[in-house]
Amino acid sequence: MRFIHNQPVLFIDEISALVLADLHIGIEHELYKSGINIPTQINKMRNQIEKLIKKTGAKRLVLLGDIKHEVPGISFQEQREIPVFLEELSKIARIDICIGNHDTFLKNIVPKGIKIHSSKGFKIKKYGFLHGHAWPAESLLSSDCIIISHIHPAIEFKDKLGYRIVKPIWIKSNVRSEKIFEKYKKQIKELKVVVIPSFNKLISGSPINVQNKNTGMIEFLGPLMKNDFIDLKKAEIYLLDGTFLGKFHDL
Repeated sequence: MRFIHNQPVLFIDEISALVLADLHIGIEHELYKSGINIPTQINKMRNQIEKLIKKTGAKRLVLLGDIKHEVPGISFQEQREIPVFLEELSKIARIDICIGNHDTFLKNIVPKGIKIHSSKGFKIKKYGFLHGHAWPAESLLSSDCIIISHIHPAIEFKDKLGYRIVKPIWIKSNVRSEKIFEKYKKQIKELKVVVIPSFNKLISGSPINVQNKNTGMIEFLGPLMKNDFIDLKKAEIYLLDGTFLGKFHDL
């Protein structure tokens, strides 16, 4: 399993799978309604994924949810673009999709031959895949590693003059076995978790080192992160270029 250099994409050699998440196709429509006019990015996104499939030789493409953006409902842009997007990619790789919280009505427009999995996740050999807004199925607990998305992980850099920049990051950590036992009443072996960044560059990341001004706490999305199932203090943090920033408690 390895990160693709300077890409928010994971490649798992053992199953020849390219893994990415949070495409949020159709976000341009929401930005347009807010007065920001950005051309559709769908062709650029598809070309980028096709190049990565060819570069890695991946036989499988795993999309970890939030394929579409509008919620609730579905926009005309999504209805028009997503079926063609998936159809073209399915010609060069087998596609598995895990339903995300933005994927309302996605099943109605996905072409035949593409496997759609429950929001509770699914397994391929020793790897578990989950969007991250729902509790994982118990079957995923026997994985060696669970790969999730949903939180759009990022880190904020700020200098003394107040200049601020936010960069997407990878998070690698372990699941806290005692928390799993509390929830599932099941003992597990060591279980690793990888949190994957958003693939869509128009999605702003959520800095994991910035506290909420009102609560003074760092707030996360999804039950695993909210309920302290992931041992975040000891989590390893990496930039997309592979730079190791240290562990979370050192940030």
